[in-house]
Amino acid sequence: MYYLLIYELVDNYLTAREAFRAQHFAHVKAAQARGEFILGGAFNPVTEAGLLFKVEDLSIIENFVKTDPYVINGLVKAWHIKKWTIVIGLDN
Repeated sequence: MYYLLIYELVDNYLTAREAFRAQHFAHVKAAQARGEFILGGAFNPVTEAGLLFKVEDLSIIENFVKTDPYVINGLVKAWHIKKWTIVIGLDN
């Protein structure tokens, strides 16, 4: 199943992320290597970000969030996960 993880970002996100960006990217690349993470990026304006996952167990994404350096270090004000039914594209 596909899920979209939405991060609500702090106002100074673009400046604050620099200290944790390499750690965050390593965290994301580890999820990608496990076949969980597909793609991600920020929306414009940069108040939110979206990360697309393909997993069978929602707890995988919840664990990703709890261990994400951006979340741990306060760059994310809030987050939520939406199940996304993809109708066309990717595997379809």
